[in-house]
Amino acid sequence: MNPLLEPWNTPFELPPFDRIEDTDFAPAFDAALEKARANVAEIAGNPEAPSFANTIEAMERAEHTLDRVAAVFFNLAGAHTNENLEALQRELSPRLAAYHSEVMMNDALFERVAQLHEARETLGLDAEQKRVLELYHRMFVRAGAQLEGAERERLAGLMQRLASLGTSFSQNVLADERSWYMALDEADLAGLPASLKAAAASAAAERGMGGHVITLSRSLIVPFLQTCPDRALREKAFAAWVARGANEGATDNRAIVAETLALREERARLLGYPNFSAFKLEPEMAKTPEAVRDLLMAVWRPARAQAEADAAELEARLHEDGVNGALEPWDWRYYSAIRQREEHDLDESEVNPYIQLDAMIAAVFDVAGRLFGLSFTPIEVPLHHPDARAWEVRKGARHMGVFIGDYFARSSKRSGAWCSSFRSQSKLDGEVRPIVINICNFAKAPAGQPCLLTFDDARTLFHEFGHALHGLLSDVTYSFVSGTSVARDFVELPSQLYEHWLETPEVLKAHARHAETSTPMPQGLLDRLISARNYDQGFATVEYVASALVDLDFHAGPAPSDPMARQDEILHRIGMPKAIVMRHATPHFQHVFSGDGYSSGYYSYMWSEVMDADAFAAFRETGDVFDPDVAARLAANIYSAGGSRDAGDLYIAFRGRLPGVDALLEQRGFAESAA
Repeated sequence: MNPLLEPWNTPFELPPFDRIEDTDFAPAFDAALEKARANVAEIAGNPEAPSFANTIEAMERAEHTLDRVAAVFFNLAGAHTNENLEALQRELSPRLAAYHSEVMMNDALFERVAQLHEARETLGLDAEQKRVLELYHRMFVRAGAQLEGAERERLAGLMQRLASLGTSFSQNVLADERSWYMALDEADLAGLPASLKAAAASAAAERGMGGHVITLSRSLIVPFLQTCPDRALREKAFAAWVARGANEGATDNRAIVAETLALREERARLLGYPNFSAFKLEPEMAKTPEAVRDLLMAVWRPARAQAEADAAELEARLHEDGVNGALEPWDWRYYSAIRQREEHDLDESEVNPYIQLDAMIAAVFDVAGRLFGLSFTPIEVPLHHPDARAWEVRKGARHMGVFIGDYFARSSKRSGAWCSSFRSQSKLDGEVRPIVINICNFAKAPAGQPCLLTFDDARTLFHEFGHALHGLLSDVTYSFVSGTSVARDFVELPSQLYEHWLETPEVLKAHARHAETSTPMPQGLLDRLISARNYDQGFATVEYVASALVDLDFHAGPAPSDPMARQDEILHRIGMPKAIVMRHATPHFQHVFSGDGYSSGYYSYMWSEVMDADAFAAFRETGDVFDPDVAARLAANIYSAGGSRDAGDLYIAFRGRLPGVDALLEQRGFAESAA
């Protein structure tokens, strides 16, 4: 028997990771696809008149086995892959895309959905059912169900090709990250904080080496760039970091990007849109490329002005060190850290001992308990990697789901941080609670030593847990709209909003305790940390908005034949400061090119930030960041509602109105410069 296809008689019906082998996946996908096809054929060929139950609800059930197998596989492919899984992923991606096109272009199936959609006001549906029907119909139409003949065949073919390109892009970036490291000798360690030295030693050990190495994990390379006094070493590390996906040879992504953009434009035109951005943004809150550009430029102007002023200050410090010439990107973080120490009396190495991973996990749980009444109990179960941990989540006596945390960087894991699931919440066939996972890439401390985080790492932890809560608190009937199944520019609201609680005195006083002495963070340090929250915000905003504008412009017009030249043109046009680079340069911009998720949608973090700034103000206005009435509205209308209603309607139900950009500008410290 294949453990992926058997009933999972495990605690909380978790995947039986201790029994699953790489060789189980291919036959499991074969069987799951065969079963899904049979179920879809039965729905399409049903002689009875279409009803919501025999069509939409039947489709909700049709791919249950496929969803289960795919969830395990793709979570492993991202978090703990190997050559076998990578090879299978390359084979599966176009195959699954072909299956999806096959379903979406099934004329008999679409006819049933279309009939229901046309008669939706006469079917006696409740509000969630109407929403689900509307979204199913839109999904079919946007997938090409109304195309015919050669256009239909062409769309199916290019979707398969796009799936293959996205897989290759992601695997190429991982290969570049996995292969590069920089060994440090004893002299190179001078000036580095103890926590970074420990993490570099652990990274070396993970590669079977002695000594210390810097890898391309953000949790290693950013602290290195902030603290290494050797400019040549900083330049070497930075050059490798920004060159991911652009190193010539088999892992170079530049040709993949060009083909991807061309195929996306063709896809949009086949479906009747002038460009891919117009197609992609239509179902989002933003609706149009013009609305996105207006928001980004409203923030870009004050952010760029602040960044240019900061660059002049940092360049002066560079010259004081006897270095002639311009401030370079590998200099910024180093001199900015020095400036922060001088102007805010704040040193990351002073903060790190108080930001322990385990304490920050306790903090995210504590906030969830105070806001939403959740409790978290560790459970001992087999998981996909020894570093992963699991907790049962409850609200009083009610089981809410299982949360899995996989926090440490390793060569088998792609970079970044994300939230995913092994099972979504639903109530169609009885209560099904979710299994949610957060995956991060924090630098692992040597055995026996506490894992210390940067404050930015801690913010990432809170961010991803906000996504997890969106899944864990979900309370809808249909999995199609459960959890994070919302508009792309709304999905970051629960995660970015949750970050706010990290910076509250109530949380830091309780959980920021010294790794060796267990003493709480001194009040003076806590005050300095909070007062410096907007330090270097010009830099952070410029590197993000530049990436978002490049993504938007790539997709809002004709596909460029030379994306790298187009990237340079865009950055020149907007006046990109020369000492700052895009947060994600095109050849390793995984949000946009590893799949379709954030393509023409990287702006969504900022769109959601407009709401998260305003949403946290709702708590501030009460004088209590844990105000129970505001928390109850937040839970009911944001965290538990999924996509059961329009995103704008959900926010208005919570706040009473939609926000403007002013709250975001104030949050980032740009209110005065914008005026």
